[in-house]
Amino acid sequence: MAQAASSVLEGRPGYDDIATLAATHHLAIFGAFHPGPDDVVPSGIATLLLLGPAEPGFWSYVTTEPEFMDPAPDKMDRWSRRVIGRLACDLGGKAYFPFGSPPWHPFIRWAKRSGRAWASPVSLLVHDTAGLMVSYRGALGLRDRIALPPPPAAAPCDSCLKPCLAACPVNALSSTAYDTDRCHGFLDTPAGADCMTQGCAVRRTCPVSQRYARAPAQSAFHMRSFHP
Repeated sequence: MAQAASSVLEGRPGYDDIATLAATHHLAIFGAFHPGPDDVVPSGIATLLLLGPAEPGFWSYVTTEPEFMDPAPDKMDRWSRRVIGRLACDLGGKAYFPFGSPPWHPFIRWAKRSGRAWASPVSLLVHDTAGLMVSYRGALGLRDRIALPPPPAAAPCDSCLKPCLAACPVNALSSTAYDTDRCHGFLDTPAGADCMTQGCAVRRTCPVSQRYARAPAQSAFHMRSFHP
């Protein structure tokens, strides 16, 4: 990483340079924007970039990292803090995370503001390349205003048959609500084993999610965090 960082950071890094740095850790830029006066972003930040797992291959990469070799808990969060924190330092910026302790950073609001994520027909966030499998490992706040590529012209759901609407075995998800108690209750049954080991059936049925190619083992890891 040090060699890659030194070559990229000669001069003033742009969007593509930062994407190259992130890719050395199997991370991708999942959205970016220039904060305005109405955005809930720490003061002094001129560009905010959201980072998520680059697929395929993120899980096979991250599980060989030091945090996954020790017995301490919160492996993914600790890895995210170390890696994204270092990226932020290399760029002279600040790292923000969707976990930790209050005050919480509004990652869902930031994701929608980036123009690359929307509320799906089942109320979960849907991303233009990760679909319903979207997850954000952190964000980079930069004091420089860098040029950003334009976001997609339309949400993927606009031209989708929306199989997600009928995918939940217990109808825990709708366009207006997520019945987490019903979801947890189902996951405690033998029938819930498929969601626990392969990932949420609703998220898997999304056509964009299927192209994202997230490893089932990674989905199982997140499901165990959601439903211990």
